[in-house]
Parts: sequence; structure tokens; C-alpha cells
Amino acid sequence: MQVLRTVAELRRWSRALRAASGNTIGLVPTMGALHAGHASLIRAARAGCTHVAVSLFVNPTQFGPHEDFARYPRVFEADCAVAWAEGADVLFAPAVEELYPNSADSTLVEVPVLSQRLDGQSRPGHFRGVATVVTKLFIAAEPDRAYFGQKDAAQVAVLRRMTADLRLATEIVVCPIVRDADGLALSSRNAYLTPSQRTQALILSRAVRHVESLVAQGERRASVLLASAHGVFAAEPEVRIDSIALVDWATLEPVETAVPGTLFAVAARVGSTRLIDNAILS
Repeated sequence: MQVLRTVAELRRWSRALRAASGNTIGLVPTMGALHAGHASLIRAARAGCTHVAVSLFVNPTQFGPHEDFARYPRVFEADCAVAWAEGADVLFAPAVEELYPNSADSTLVEVPVLSQRLDGQSRPGHFRGVATVVTKLFIAAEPDRAYFGQKDAAQVAVLRRMTADLRLATEIVVCPIVRDADGLALSSRNAYLTPSQRTQALILSRAVRHVESLVAQGERRASVLLASAHGVFAAEPEVRIDSIALVDWATLEPVETAVPGTLFAVAARVGSTRLIDNAILS
């Protein structure tokens, strides 16, 4: 596995592959602290493409002023081991200055309206940072497919719109949420949780399962499903709800009735840690 540090190196790697027919490139964008969820994305890329690049970059533009950019886990050697074990061909790990050479006055990419919904409501500018860095990665790697986890469903909606609006050739591939045995959705931020907070955090997956079970029993009214989810959270009063929403996955607009493909999404703070979970209802 090669470790590349510059856009020029990544572009040369990509274009050399494209010079030979039959090659396809899969990109797995990450901020590092790789876990089994990331590993599943790398495996999916490995299965769907002839070559795989994993990016490792803690992107400053998607963090707010009082968020966890400075303390976000940075474990480069461990991340290299995961990427190598799952069959990545390239690990792209640039410095901030490489992707933002004019940090004081950088060009930004924004998907208006959509970026202000769900996570964008409580994290202003977050999706602008995501769209910007992913655009930079797509330009550098020119991937055929890029792999993202369903846990970041709102992010997926923003990136799908961005690639469609900009007529980018990269296909967005969404892979299922990976959970621990107790149901907690895997996240690099789970490392922040104390043992008691981790137990409290299970309320997110319980709310998701509860809503899924109601839908399976035939309930479709958003008002009923949302009220029921709020009731589940009442069992953990120390967990502070950020948002509970039932939305169209393409537009992130609230819906009144759940239909196949509707996104049920929850976000909550356990201590100072913000966690998310969701389900695509069927």
C-alpha cells in the first residue's frame, strides 16, 4: 500500500491506472480513527473496483468553532494497518495546507437549502465543509465510485445533490450501518464516551428499532412515529435530543406519512458527544 501526501501524487496514481483499460477506482473518504464501519466501506470498494484509495484527512472546514477538531482522534499507524489489511492500494493523507493552500481565503462548495437541514441546522457550515473537501478529493482522485456509510445519511443526501448539480462522474455508493453487538452504531466519536455514557447512548439505536417496528406493524403517520421516538428517549433523561426527524431522503424535507425509502434520523448529545443514527424505512 502506498502512502501519498500530495494531490499531484494521487492524480498521477489515478491517471496511470486510467491509461490502461478495464481499471476502475473506488475512493473511501475518511477522517481517520478507522473502525469496522470504515473497514466495511473499504471491502465494498475492493469488491466493486479494481483499485481502492482511502483518504485520511481531518477536515477543518466541517468543524464549528466550539467543536472537537483539536481532539478528534488521530491514530495514523493504526489507520494504516486497517487500510492495508482491507486491501487498499493507496492511503492519501495530505496536510491541511495541501488541500487548503489559501486557508485565509479558500474557495468553498455549498449545496444551499439542503445543507441547512438535519445536521446542518445544529452545525452551521458543516455540510459546506463536507461538500468542499469531497469535491477536492473527487478532483484529485477522479474515482469511478465513492463509498459512504448510511450512518451519515444527511451527508449522503448533500453529496448526491452536489455530484448531480456539478455533473461529476463519480457514483455515490451507500453501505449499511455497522453496529456493535449491543446495537450502537459505530463512530470514531464513540471513543469519547465513558462506560456509563456508552450505555446511555444505546437509546439512539433503541429509538431507531422502535420506529422500525412500528412501521413494520403498519404505522405510517409521522406524528405518531415521532412522538413515539420522543417517548423512547424519555427513558434516558441525561441524553439531550438534538433532532428527531422523518424526512424524504433526497430533499431532507419533513414528511407527514412514511413511505418506502423515508429516512428516520436521530441526533443526540451524550455528555458533550454528539451522536447520530438512522434507518431507511421500508
